Amino acid sequence: MLQIAETNTETGAASAQAIRPRNRAGTERAIFIAARTLLAEEGFQGFGVNAVARRAGCDKQLIYRYYGGLNGLIDAIGADLGNWVKDRIPEDTGGMFLLTYGDLMEKLAIYFMDALREDPLVCKIVAWEVSQDTPQVRRLTESRTKALSKWLDKMRGSLTPPKGVDVATTNAILFAAIQHLVVSSAVSGQFAGIPLKSEKDWEKVASSVRRLVRAIYG
Repeated sequence: MLQIAETNTETGAASAQAIRPRNRAGTERAIFIAARTLLAEEGFQGFGVNAVARRAGCDKQLIYRYYGGLNGLIDAIGADLGNWVKDRIPEDTGGMFLLTYGDLMEKLAIYFMDALREDPLVCKIVAWEVSQDTPQVRRLTESRTKALSKWLDKMRGSLTPPKGVDVATTNAILFAAIQHLVVSSAVSGQFAGIPLKSEKDWEKVASSVRRLVRAIYG
């Protein structure tokens, strides 16, 4: 890391002292992390080139140079969200011997719930999906949805669901329910009178999710 003066391109003067990596790769990463964090904290209302540059401690022209501007930066975040499931949920089954499709869905549903609880940005995107319809939100949502679908297909392997079950609709409802509970927890700490604050509360949710999956898939 190297301490250098940030140059304000509008005034041509050094406006602040900032610490940022010396090489391009490090600077790009610093900008990306700043953008992702800012988006998680303030949403698109406070998300702009100037705000990202301040958070990253760099000249805003570097955002244009490395990402082509704000849209390119959003695309980069979308690509990262495309890897969200893969990065946060193990592809192995934790040593669990999976005999049925129900075994698989039980495991994946709990993995998904735990991962979502730990990622504030994805929680916000889930909330935006039902409250906003903008090109930025659609871009981020599409990346996440495609990744989840590919992940489910990969994890399923040769396991097949019971006959007569509409898998696509059933799994969509299952994961939508988990998403809504996690978002409700972040907003109010409860849903429909059910507390969603402590680990004990979430253990009850996990137990109910397992029962539902078993009732559907056996």
